Amino acid sequence: MIGYDGEQIGVVDIDTALKMADEVGLDLVEIAPDAQPPVCKVMDFGKYKYEAAQKAREARSNQTHIVVKEMRLRPKIEQHDYETKRSHIEKFLKGGDKVKVTIQFRGREQARPEIGYRLLMKLAEELKEVAFVEFAPKQEGRNMTMVLGTNVKKAAVAKKSSTSSTSTTN
Repeated sequence: MIGYDGEQIGVVDIDTALKMADEVGLDLVEIAPDAQPPVCKVMDFGKYKYEAAQKAREARSNQTHIVVKEMRLRPKIEQHDYETKRSHIEKFLKGGDKVKVTIQFRGREQARPEIGYRLLMKLAEELKEVAFVEFAPKQEGRNMTMVLGTNVKKAAVAKKSSTSSTSTTN
């Protein structure tokens, strides 16, 4: 048994432990039921539940939520439209999201998947500063898809380390 201020009391029978907890106005909580003998602690159970809920809420708020955005292209996309979509993809990547780039083939375009492949590889090459190819271009029916992951966190870490090393040399 562990007392309410954290001191080790030792092995005590249940009735005595319940009386000790009742004397200080707290609860007897079984912490390790699998231990031999089971470990109990005198504490305020409501406060314990509240603190556990706060820790769980804090852990949930610190999780990173990775969203996969999708951008659809056509093999015969005009240059200006391509540049606009590339800038949108770059904005998504800098925001920390992954981007799934899909090229849709229609009709006779399906006979020339290499056009779509070259377009996706050109896009990956132009975005190599902020992205890396997570899943290579893959043909799935009428569509060819590629997933880009972000390099933004890696770049930010590298930038921090380079600024700290330059500041130490000055």
